[in-house]
Amino acid sequence: MVPPSSTPPPNPQQTQQFLSSVLSQRGPSSLPYTEDTKWLIRQHLLALVSNYPSLEPKTATFTHNDGRSVNLLQADGTIPMPFQGVTYNIPIIIWLMESYPRYAPAVYVNPTRDMIIKRPHPHVSPSGLVSIPYLHSWIYPSSNLVDLVGNLSSAFSHDPPLYSQRRPNPSPSPSPSPSPSPSPSPSINSSMSSSYGHHPPPGPRVAHSAAGVYPPSPYGRVQPPQPSQARPTSTDDAAEVYKRNAMNKLVEMVHGDILGMRKAREVEVEGLFSAQAVLRRREKEINKGLKEMQDEKEALEHQLQVVLMNTDVLDSWIRDNEGKTKNLGKNNVDVDQAIHCAGVLSKQMLDCTAADLAIEDVVYSLDKAVQDGTVSFDQYLRNVRLLSREQFFHRATAAKVKEAQMQAQVENMAARMARFIS
Repeated sequence: MVPPSSTPPPNPQQTQQFLSSVLSQRGPSSLPYTEDTKWLIRQHLLALVSNYPSLEPKTATFTHNDGRSVNLLQADGTIPMPFQGVTYNIPIIIWLMESYPRYAPAVYVNPTRDMIIKRPHPHVSPSGLVSIPYLHSWIYPSSNLVDLVGNLSSAFSHDPPLYSQRRPNPSPSPSPSPSPSPSPSPSINSSMSSSYGHHPPPGPRVAHSAAGVYPPSPYGRVQPPQPSQARPTSTDDAAEVYKRNAMNKLVEMVHGDILGMRKAREVEVEGLFSAQAVLRRREKEINKGLKEMQDEKEALEHQLQVVLMNTDVLDSWIRDNEGKTKNLGKNNVDVDQAIHCAGVLSKQMLDCTAADLAIEDVVYSLDKAVQDGTVSFDQYLRNVRLLSREQFFHRATAAKVKEAQMQAQVENMAARMARFIS
């Protein structure tokens, strides 16, 4: 445990500016977090600093087990740990790995020079790596750093991970015998206790017995047993060890069940995502088909309007020419007078079409005459050239007349459409 820092906590505005600056960097110096998670990382760190001002966001180089070094964000400082009515500060470092926040961060206990990691400890490895159920059951995006620190404080309050080591007293003269390694002290020294504002009573040193050295209390609350009480203490220690092992086993079983349930739920979620993708694809296909049917319906309605207008035109023509059919049964019917053109354009179109077809017949007859030898080849060429020239002019005139008729028909259809709409 370390005393609280004498420096004031960082300004929240400065922390926000720092996080915004490091998370918005681009290029080789940018942090290895995905763009869609940087905002959530910033919110997690701001909430952590707001609830635990003793933790400070920093950037540092993290070296993986395979030797890779990467620049990552970390929260360095102390977290409160209530133990036997007194609140102590545990130094930790929370590393936000590259996969954060989809996966849990890496938490390390960071002991000072006068501290030793308790061995064995159910949640802290000898290297300082922390492993608690909250880290194993990390769920994105509901899990966060504030809840993590709360679970760390709760877990450490049941079994503190650090205790202070005994500092050897300097002797006036050097001794030839080798000095023993620093041994754990059962109590917190006065300088550390004063930093927390509490002075626990110093406990006596742990006595060596035939059974060996009793493990010291990390905070000087346990009194050394008397020789007559050695066997009951061993019994209590065995019961405590059995209880702790049973709790660890229960935690492992619960953790295994949670992992199994989590994997099953992940499979179910993947299946639901696949079904959602199929439904979205089908929705697009249905919408596309519906749009095509609507377009086809509109086209059919338009064609129906055209057919109705043409029917109206034919009915009008039949009514206008109904009286002319009475003379068809007589022998003196003039073929040229059987059909009358409706206008000048129709008359011109009829003349051009008749001339075009007549020239086609003449050219055909000339071909037969050349094959039979009735007409010489030179005369055939001259006549075909003259007829082709005349036929070209008739066809050009017919094309212009047709264009004018189409324009007039469009205007007539527009007028009829306006009449139907009104």
